[in-house]
Parts: sequence; structure tokens; C-alpha cells
Amino acid sequence: MTELGVTYSGAVQNARRNGEPLVALESTIITHGMPFPANFQTAQAVEAQVVDAGAVPATIAVLGGRIHVGLEMAELETLAKARDVAKLSRADLAVCMAQGRSGATTVAATMICARVAGIDVFATGGIGGVHRGAANSFDISADLQELSQSAVTVVAAGAKAILDLPKTLEMLETLGVPVITFGQDAFPAFWSRDSGLISPQRMDDPATIARAHVLRAEIGVPGGQLVANPIPKPDEIPPAIINPIIDRALADADARNIAQKAVTPFLLERIHTLTDGRSLAANIALVRNNARLAARVAQELVQLRTTSGG
Repeated sequence: MTELGVTYSGAVQNARRNGEPLVALESTIITHGMPFPANFQTAQAVEAQVVDAGAVPATIAVLGGRIHVGLEMAELETLAKARDVAKLSRADLAVCMAQGRSGATTVAATMICARVAGIDVFATGGIGGVHRGAANSFDISADLQELSQSAVTVVAAGAKAILDLPKTLEMLETLGVPVITFGQDAFPAFWSRDSGLISPQRMDDPATIARAHVLRAEIGVPGGQLVANPIPKPDEIPPAIINPIIDRALADADARNIAQKAVTPFLLERIHTLTDGRSLAANIALVRNNARLAARVAQELVQLRTTSGG
């Protein structure tokens, strides 16, 4: 099925027709997050988590100039094997489409595509934010602005731990984005459950998160909300272990003059090497955990709208 530059997979098309809960998934985690075949296997596992939790997964990418909401298995494998895939954010999404090219969507671009497709909930690993040293580099992710504009609930394990987390939280507050940590008071730090920062908000059940999403729209406040979902305890890397490794990776990036869109992939790969693969295992675990929670929130949204007649 196609409409306005959007192609839906068969499963997503059926879910839209039947009013089933949908969960958007990004594609840069496939093309820029890990090597093949781990990326393909992880994408399959994350989609399976959404299905097992009672929702329909909609992995999003741009293929041949069209937004694809939901990828067929052959498309997913082709994307996982592809090299030098464009990394699309808010600034270059429409440009890529106009040129008929293909690209993987970041958090910001996935939010835009989810909004276009009418999908309210999006599961990812961690959002971008204010980079360390941003006072000099002005490196701030478009993810933050998008959270203030697109009405999508984003479930993530907090912001990526390579960032300046206090400034990221300050920026989100300035932009009016609700930051809700699920099940604990501490704001998580991606690979670690506790960043040492208190979360602005706490909610303990998916139904309340869904209600907050609906009420935000009803009172006319634009934008979405960030749900910070701590990595499961058995899978976390404690701050005392991961923080010195992050510092070393950041120093390596600085020494090599790595900048702009190349920073995050470089840091994640460097940290993967320095942790002997432990960071990748944690990354996979937290994405799967986020997919499960996102599916529960999507279910509650459908139920809420069904009972209210909305």
C-alpha cells in the first residue's frame, strides 16, 4: 500500500486497518549500530519482542526515495548488509527522498515518519542529546528538538551515556519535553541503570504513560515525551566500569578530530572494542527491553482510545 511517499509493509497495513497497536523502530541501529549479522539478528529479535508483547513492529527506513513503514524480511536483510548507508535526520530526510536515494532513520527522522504514519510509540536504544564540549562544538542532536515537535512517545534507556547528561536534561526541560523514568527515581544512563541524576518524572505503569500522551495532545501542547526505561539489572555495565572507558573513547575521538555525524558511530565502536563486546551485548538487551515496554504502552493507548471512543 502506498500514499504520499509512504509504503507500508503488509503487517503494518493490516494493523492500521484493524486498529492494532503499532511500535515504530529506527533503522540506524541496523546500519550504524553493529556489524552484520549481529545487526540483522538484533533487528529480528527486537521485532519479535514487540510481537510477543502484543503489538506490531514497524521498522522505518527510506528506500529508493520512499518512506517505508515496516520492512519485509528481505528488505531488512538487504539493509543490514548494505554499506555506506546515509544516516538521515530531520535536516536531510526530505532531501534523500527528493533525490530517490536510500537511508536509515535516526531517532529524529523516525519520529517524523512515525507521526506521518499515525504511530504514537517508538522504541529505540538511547536518544541523542547535548554532546560533551558542546559549548565549543555546538554539537546538539536534532533528537531533542524533534521531541518538542512530534507527538510521539519515545521509549529509550535514557540518553546515550557518551553525552553530557545534565545538559541534555536541561535542554529537554527548556524545550518542554516530559522526561519520565519507568519504575525508578534515578535517570538511567544507557548501559547503566543510574546516571547519578534524579529523573524529572517517574511513572510505574504503561497505562499512566499512555494517558499522559493523550492528555498532552488534548490540552494542545505540541511534541512528544521521553520514557527512560532502565536497562535490566543483569545486563547493565556499572558506571564505575563504563565511565572510564567512555572517557578514553572521547579522548580518542578528539585526538582523531572525529566530528559531527561520525562521532557517535566512532564512540560506540571504540567502546565496543574497549569492553570486549560487553557494550554491544548490553545495547541489544536494552533495546529489547525498550521494545517490550513500548508495546505495552501502545496497547494501553489503543485501549484508552477504544474506551473513550476517540
